[in-house]
Amino acid sequence: MTPAEQVEFSRRFGEVVTYTRSQFNADDHPEILVLSNLTRDGKPIGSAYSGRVWHSDGAYLPAPPAGSMLYAREVPPVGGDTWYGNMYAAYDALPDQVKDRIADLRVIISRVQSRPYNYPDRPPPTAKEREEWADVAHPIVKVHDVSGRKALYVGGNVPWRIEGMPEDESRPLITFLQEFATMPRFTYRHRWQAGDIVLWDNRSAMHRATPYDHVNHRRLMHRTTLAAAG
Repeated sequence: MTPAEQVEFSRRFGEVVTYTRSQFNADDHPEILVLSNLTRDGKPIGSAYSGRVWHSDGAYLPAPPAGSMLYAREVPPVGGDTWYGNMYAAYDALPDQVKDRIADLRVIISRVQSRPYNYPDRPPPTAKEREEWADVAHPIVKVHDVSGRKALYVGGNVPWRIEGMPEDESRPLITFLQEFATMPRFTYRHRWQAGDIVLWDNRSAMHRATPYDHVNHRRLMHRTTLAAAG
């Protein structure tokens, strides 16, 4: 697909939006986020190291995007795969006593808290970033606005805080849920081939990227993002 065709195809599933890293938007098509290790005039054309930990796109937003579409234009011979986790299945498999315990709890997603976990090589958040990156609370049990099914919403490797719960209680509970949700029986590893397109529902799936040899091999992916429903 050309960039224009990808944007048009994505619109069949909902409103296409941009919300992150505008410096890596495709030329003439800002709706496309470029994920790549390629450079132009000595500068990167895309983000080369994104999403290496389990996450749901835009979890730090009050209304996270409903879905994402990733199109593989160039892929390395090894690595650069994407893992997906089925959060419907993870929730369904929880013991009933755990479902009862988390039914009305909310997780606090903090971009400030996530920085040292997700990007340990980067400096701490600046005062401006701390001011702009307000914490957001989401239900741990997300009810899908179309299907009505329940899914876990605890993405990442960050021991998020639970609203109204002491940290010595919330940390082990969140960690348990995160580790449970990414057990092999709930996950799928997609090994990309050039030309592949994967569309996923951000309300019921987590994902993460795997490393690749970014020095010797090329990778070029185009992502479009679907707005929150409603």
